[in-house]
Amino acid sequence: MDKDLKDYRKSYEKGKLLEEDIPGDPYQLFKSWFDLADKSLAVEEANAMSIATVGKDHYPKTRVVLLKGFGSNGFYFFTNYNSNKGKDLEENPKCCISFFWPSLEKQVILQGEVSKISAAESEEYFHSRPKGSQLGAHASNQSSVIPSREYLEEKLIKLEKEYADKEIPKPEAWGGFLFKPVNFEFWQGRASRLHDRIFYTRENDSWKIERLAP
Repeated sequence: MDKDLKDYRKSYEKGKLLEEDIPGDPYQLFKSWFDLADKSLAVEEANAMSIATVGKDHYPKTRVVLLKGFGSNGFYFFTNYNSNKGKDLEENPKCCISFFWPSLEKQVILQGEVSKISAAESEEYFHSRPKGSQLGAHASNQSSVIPSREYLEEKLIKLEKEYADKEIPKPEAWGGFLFKPVNFEFWQGRASRLHDRIFYTRENDSWKIERLAP
């Protein structure tokens, strides 16, 4: 390796996170941070999030997916239920999602559990997607082994002809998950690596707020 990563340094000085400035509800703080990221020209996809799962093999696996909605009831995302992540979540619904907006020097880490949303909700979202994305969901048996790129493209061409003048049905194994957090950690980069870390933990009908050492 040509570069020595030990020499990489950055001073984080774009914000602070103090107890007197934060709400008692972590969803409110998340919304304010998300809105800031969403409006920033330096953030390409504010809704890109990492989700870490642990399946039957007990190995954790992380990948990036897109958040498709959130509110006081939780966070929504969609996938093929037969994909690796779908099978992992079926086996073990406990998982971790995280958002990192480096240009804002902000990160949010959440732990919680997922549950499948209703077929009607999944159907509604599926038909709101662009036609190409709907066809792609049919063409790709996500996470399965395929012989080549050409195999995938040929399947898509056949589907485009088949559904040229017809509504595209939602694949049976495709749908949404609702993630309900049991804790939130908000990380704000600070100078000298003395970052702010505020941790919310669910306790019955309220949230306990603590500061963590960086």
